[in-house]
Amino acid sequence: MVKFSGLIFLLFLCLTSHAQDNRDHTPARIWIDAYLESIKEDGFGPTIHSRNLFHLSIALYDSWEIYNGEALNTVFVGKTLGGYNCVFDSFEIPENRDSAMNVTMHYTAFRFIAGRFSEYGSKNRTMDALINRFDSLVIDRGDHSLDYSGGSAAALGNYIADQLLQFGLQEPAGDADGYEGVMYNPVNPAMRPDLPGVQTLPYKNRWQPLAILPYIKSKGWDKTLKDWNNVLIQHEDVFLTPHWGEITPFAMGNEQKSIMSREGNNFNVYNDPGPPPFMGKDQVNNAEYAWNFMLVSSWGAHNDPNDATRIDISPSSIGTTKGILPRTFEEYKAFFSLEEGGCKTLPLKKNPKTRKNYAKNMVKRGDYSRVIAEYWVDGVNTLSPPGHWLSIFNEVCDDPNFEKRWMGEGTVLSDVEWDVKSYLTLTGGMHDAGISAWSSKAFYDYIRPISAIRWMGQNGQCSDSTLNNYHKEGLPLIEGKSELVTKNDPLSGKDKEHLGKVKIYSWNGPGAITDVTVDVAGAGWILAENWWPYQRYSFATPPFAGYISGHSTFSTAAAEMITSITGDPYFPGGLKEITFEKNSFLEFESGPSERITLQWATYREASDETCLSRIWGGIHPPVDDIRGRIVGEKVAIDAIEFANLLFEGKK
Repeated sequence: MVKFSGLIFLLFLCLTSHAQDNRDHTPARIWIDAYLESIKEDGFGPTIHSRNLFHLSIALYDSWEIYNGEALNTVFVGKTLGGYNCVFDSFEIPENRDSAMNVTMHYTAFRFIAGRFSEYGSKNRTMDALINRFDSLVIDRGDHSLDYSGGSAAALGNYIADQLLQFGLQEPAGDADGYEGVMYNPVNPAMRPDLPGVQTLPYKNRWQPLAILPYIKSKGWDKTLKDWNNVLIQHEDVFLTPHWGEITPFAMGNEQKSIMSREGNNFNVYNDPGPPPFMGKDQVNNAEYAWNFMLVSSWGAHNDPNDATRIDISPSSIGTTKGILPRTFEEYKAFFSLEEGGCKTLPLKKNPKTRKNYAKNMVKRGDYSRVIAEYWVDGVNTLSPPGHWLSIFNEVCDDPNFEKRWMGEGTVLSDVEWDVKSYLTLTGGMHDAGISAWSSKAFYDYIRPISAIRWMGQNGQCSDSTLNNYHKEGLPLIEGKSELVTKNDPLSGKDKEHLGKVKIYSWNGPGAITDVTVDVAGAGWILAENWWPYQRYSFATPPFAGYISGHSTFSTAAAEMITSITGDPYFPGGLKEITFEKNSFLEFESGPSERITLQWATYREASDETCLSRIWGGIHPPVDDIRGRIVGEKVAIDAIEFANLLFEGKK
């Protein structure tokens, strides 16, 4: 047994002396938190960050396993992963194993995160914070040795990080070239949303990029936008990671993978959700296509605080959708409320922890829909969906009444064992969720609401063939939601140039907002060809295809995994709340108009809300959402099963 060196012992004392600065957290928690802070300063998307978080969790778990495992149940070290063989010779454990292990974990985490972020454009905003975090531990940052043969805990950490970085470079992810996918080019030309309609849409079922910069410049917002340098705006959208089906998963394999072909290219599609409804010769599909996107524009009208409608958002009213997700078109129509918003749920009447009934929580629907659209947006300069759910999980673990029993059973685990196992499982599952969602996005290349609604609207209406503007691929006419512009309509135009066009009752859009700190767009009648989603004006719609919803896939998978990991579907205490004060939260426009408190009893209730937020936000139709939830459930089951087999030494 190698003796514990004086240097290592000194490092241990330093780490102990700084424990209060890090709230007595384990190295795993310290560096997961550090990464989450870095995400907010970075411009990359959720697939890239879910992969990074997964690889970071591998580094932390394998470091722990080397020191603590009776057998070497590592994920990467000493194994072959994704065709990469990580060679590992035996490492003699020092007598003071816990202190040495902490040093290894700090080194491997810092070297790995720094290695990834040093290649990113955000490095000037992230590297200093990462270095300061490491230096606060009073560890020699100058030790870059990879030779762990003499029992150096630091060298072991450096080696693991170096191997993971090398593994990443040999994957087809694009670590060294901005993660660009070489096999994808959009088939539709970009739309300028500041102009009417879609301009041109040769492929009506396929994704259309946006060219948003001219609109921002025309409003002068580029001169006043906060943190302009942190907001990545291209002249035209570039599809985020369309090649993600080629990346090495955590728990998925050939059983979950389908090889699909389109236009001479093969695509790996994991957990294939099947095709969405396409607009074409099939009238049944046409009706389903139109209904999906019409629901999005209809829900857009709910984003109006001047609407007096109040709804109960307590668990006793909203509850969970687990086990009742729709499969057929008729079930979709019964599941989602076109008029009121929201969907069918299984209400949760009584808090199982307090044994008391959940009290009603009545709020303005126009505040609720806007608050959840922004709270769960997780876009640029946020934690992203994977990071948001990790943050939620950390809050759960910090609850003083929470016990760290794996899947709610057995003995209480040490903090470090709990952290490395739960982070590996949760990030591995979210990595697989990203692969599953983006492999479908790339293959199906499905249209977004902003294009579909505008395109159908400029075609005409599909409800009455006796009218001159009939088009079988137009919008359905629904009284109070989609109608025709008549002669005396204010929308008819100065020269009646819009007479007979389709108008929809929806959110008025960013054109109605001059100052986001005081203005509210509200809802009203607008030309369908001018519809906007309720989103940040500099973003409008994510730069990749819609089907399936990444938010629905990530969030459902995360909620189901947290339920399994903790052994309890409920938040600690049976209720999680977050309050937003009047006119102090919204960034797309002013609001909320009143103080509002979001409430969730279960993790699944929170994830279901995430899913609905993307419909109210104008980003996804129901089919994107529901298929994403179904895939997320599958991902979670596989991730939990794989993790348990790994921990039992059966992988």
